[in-house]
Amino acid sequence: MSNPIPVLGQLTPMIPAGEDIESALTFYEQKLGFTPTYKADDLSMVILRRGVAEIILLNNDDPRTASETSFRIQLTGIDALYSEYQAKSIAPFHQNDAGGLGELGSTPWGTREFAVRDLAGVCITFYEKTQPTSATLETTE
Repeated sequence: MSNPIPVLGQLTPMIPAGEDIESALTFYEQKLGFTPTYKADDLSMVILRRGVAEIILLNNDDPRTASETSFRIQLTGIDALYSEYQAKSIAPFHQNDAGGLGELGSTPWGTREFAVRDLAGVCITFYEKTQPTSATLETTE
């Protein structure tokens, strides 16, 4: 009997919330539209979802950890999400400013994307696949 081929599922990043997990939770709920599905009694961990995207906020007061953390969320409807975030007055960010919204743009590797930096400094890139505008590597399986 052969073993079934493993199929990987969703990736759920565990990210540092910074010094104030309550403020981070408010930012993710009110600004980014995530809904908490679990909160630890001591608020050391919160699980949030929006659509099928799930993240875990962890209480962590080391600013270096947050500022060096980044992840990407693929979606459809990038223009609508960007407009939603602009309407929620997420200020533009420049370099390492926390709590900011980057510009929406196209990449040569075939995405339209923008980044948000949360209150702790974690960089989240939201992207939608398009068509690459330059050569891509061919892969063989």
